[in-house]
Amino acid sequence: MTGGLFVGLATVDVVQLVDRLPARNEKTTAIESWVAAGGPAAVAAITFAALGGRARLWTALGQAPAARLAAADLAAAGVDVIDVAPPGFELAVSTVFIDAASGERAVVSGSGHTPAFGKIAGPDLSGVDVVLVDGHHPALARSAALAAEGVPVVLDAGSHKPVFDDIFAFSTDVICSADYVHPDWLGARALQLRGPKLVAVSHGGEALHWWTAAASGTIEPEKVAAADTTGAGDVLHGAYCHALAAGLDREDALRSAVAVATERVRHLGPVAWRAAIQDR
Repeated sequence: MTGGLFVGLATVDVVQLVDRLPARNEKTTAIESWVAAGGPAAVAAITFAALGGRARLWTALGQAPAARLAAADLAAAGVDVIDVAPPGFELAVSTVFIDAASGERAVVSGSGHTPAFGKIAGPDLSGVDVVLVDGHHPALARSAALAAEGVPVVLDAGSHKPVFDDIFAFSTDVICSADYVHPDWLGARALQLRGPKLVAVSHGGEALHWWTAAASGTIEPEKVAAADTTGAGDVLHGAYCHALAAGLDREDALRSAVAVATERVRHLGPVAWRAAIQDR
């Protein structure tokens, strides 16, 4: 069984399926609602576990009621949590609205405070075939990237974070969202020259672009009717980690990951898609 260490953010997501977003000073009733663990690293870990891998999540949960909800969902998904939250840490709660007509989502991110971890020991990498970092807890990201010698390090670059400049050279694979902008306006090719073996840029339902030192290309996802796009990028990252850990080359790993992310958007809500990708 492949093993993955996922380093970064966990949240609790309150997900509401709505006909439309309410106007100012207006109330609306959700068609359906869910409460589930969210966050880039957490959803990537859930994906890795759903595909049959052994997933560990190194994050901050804490002991607040929201944290207990997240911990229960992660455990049910088969994710082992290494919780290094300091005393008094409050887990962020985010709200996700899904447009019933289009499947597109709008997110109000929670405002949980950034923990002061103090001295962080390096992570246990026994049985770990791939590491993913999302940069949301910089101290954890640095520690994991530095410790992962000889293990692929996948960087989730949804949006730029200062810690990325510290760990680009230690990252073997960088997967950016279409919205990613480096403050020095570095393009994907320039990022690839900083050390990663692969840089890829996802564009939702449009073609994913990738670059290595020797080649470049695009991967067209299957065109499907999207029921729910929530977390599709995080699913892409988790699926890529699983394929890479299983020994696929980078282009084939990306193709596999795009197919899994496409399957995710077919399914409504934060849970149903997990069973669907287990059958792949």
